[in-house]
Amino acid sequence: MSDSIKHECGIALLRLKNPLQFYVEKYGTAFYGINKLHLLMEKQHNRGQDGAGVANIKLDVAPGERYISRTRSAKKSPIQDVFQQINSRFLSLAEKSPELLKDATYLKKNFGFTGELFLGHLRYGTFGRNSIESCHPFLRQNNWITRNLVVAGNFNLTNVDELFDVLLRVGQHPKEKSDTVTVMEKIGHFLDVENDEMYKELSSEGLSNVQKYEKIAKNISIEKILKKASEDWDGGYSMAGLLGHGDAFVLRDPSGIRPAFWYEDDEICVVTSERPVIQTVFNISASKIKELNPGHALIIKKEGTCTEKLINEPKDKKACSFERIYFSRGSDTDIYKERKTLGRKLVNQILESINNDLDNSVFSFIPNTAEVSFYGLVEGLHDHVNNLKKNKILKLGNDITEEKLNNILLTKPRIEKIAIKDAKLRTFITQDDSRDDLVAHVYDITYGAVESNKDNLIVVDDSIVRGTTLKQSILKILDRLSPKRIIVVSSAPQIRYPDCYGIDMAKLGDFVAFEAAISLLKDSGKEHVIEEVYQKCLKQKNLPKEEVINYVKEIYKPFTPEKISEKITALLKPSEVRAEVEIIYQNIENLHSACPNNTGDWYFTGNYPTPGGNKVVNQAFINWKENKQTRAY
Repeated sequence: MSDSIKHECGIALLRLKNPLQFYVEKYGTAFYGINKLHLLMEKQHNRGQDGAGVANIKLDVAPGERYISRTRSAKKSPIQDVFQQINSRFLSLAEKSPELLKDATYLKKNFGFTGELFLGHLRYGTFGRNSIESCHPFLRQNNWITRNLVVAGNFNLTNVDELFDVLLRVGQHPKEKSDTVTVMEKIGHFLDVENDEMYKELSSEGLSNVQKYEKIAKNISIEKILKKASEDWDGGYSMAGLLGHGDAFVLRDPSGIRPAFWYEDDEICVVTSERPVIQTVFNISASKIKELNPGHALIIKKEGTCTEKLINEPKDKKACSFERIYFSRGSDTDIYKERKTLGRKLVNQILESINNDLDNSVFSFIPNTAEVSFYGLVEGLHDHVNNLKKNKILKLGNDITEEKLNNILLTKPRIEKIAIKDAKLRTFITQDDSRDDLVAHVYDITYGAVESNKDNLIVVDDSIVRGTTLKQSILKILDRLSPKRIIVVSSAPQIRYPDCYGIDMAKLGDFVAFEAAISLLKDSGKEHVIEEVYQKCLKQKNLPKEEVINYVKEIYKPFTPEKISEKITALLKPSEVRAEVEIIYQNIENLHSACPNNTGDWYFTGNYPTPGGNKVVNQAFINWKENKQTRAY
């Protein structure tokens, strides 16, 4: 993605099913769990670089001994910092008594992060402070072991205000009005209720208080707690939690917006945001890894059983398509194929744009995240050229000669590596306020690969949000090669609507497609549509989210996608660029064909999977019209 946007988060939950000594004897280390968690987080570092955190729970510890450990970091390299903090605890022991590093009993009694249950989190700060207080996991402490709660999630809720009011009505005084704290306190409230109800039921059995809480720990219903806590959540979420006595869960939203995958065997149970992470860290095939079903929770009991339970009735699955286009790592077997298909499906649009002139066209990609879709485009171009060759050869019939055959076989697409990102320069510029000139030099280009004033230069991008980098940097740099035309091809459709489920795309005014549609309305004498939509949005501002309609669609309705693409091109082409410029976008039909299992496309179509989405886009338009630079949720 040429435009940098923050998005998503990553979770990693790991349960060791055996005592630590088992891992010492089999793998030669008492740190098997923490080492695997480190890998699970490092292999998902693409999902969060603003903060990281780890929590660990020890099972079956004696009263008076610490059983929950937690550390978090919001430093520049947060994963590295978190694990340096953990490792530093053992440095002195390694120097003085290295033999104790394999004494599982000693370690568990004397050191943190030596328990059996781990939860790691990677944070992208979509809004708010990038402070340690914003980093997951969050901890709700209590002197009763079954009431302790640790939560971390990849999520965003649209109705935090409603949920916050519910907490106030039950008498709580939350320390912060954020979705994470609100969710934690909501789960925590029903965790308390479940404890109280079970305690009351057990009071007639003549048990001691210790015996009562032992029974509560064994029989507490995570399923019941989650059903009550999440029944009014509106948003996308994969929410992970640990209870002090050793139960754990991961809950996925009913539309399957946010991803979660899990695997278990006799030694471990693991849950992550991305499938190939589990494959890589535990060296297992993709076929053994399960996707957590929408509306379900994976519940891991203290004794080690792992079961999927229905919590909220699943809706039409609308898994986030941006996961497939850009966010998730392309090493997943299905994502890799889907990204290639996205590229392949651009072939016809490109051929039409260049009038089938392959001889004078150079194909490349920018930035690196577009490489896989570019491979798909290249395969599609080769198939097209092979068909041309076949038809030419067949047409020759008996007239074929070696010279004619060689001339036909020489035809091939011109594939070049045109742009290389200067990573060191990029690191420097992110810390510099006066950066326009530096932005223009983020990419180095390959001189001599394009024939001046003759060639078309086609570059694939995976998506275009604001278009800022295109305008400030990429188009200017590519123009130095003096192509006749520059064609930028997005493997994703036009981003038209804000996201409210975890991606940092919250303001309508940030989208170049929206800017283009507004400009077209003004240019065509239809400026009244803007005011009409504004008035419609105002009228439904205070309606329940279930009754709100997405009237922002009317901003785009008068124009074809091609017309909006033309206007986007005009808006993004710098005046000093000499080449003709065209920007081409993937269409929605091709997106769904390429990514059939991830049909969530609300940022492209405005079809939100939850009622809160319509409420958010409604407020986003009001904010834009009133020139308020604030978020709609």
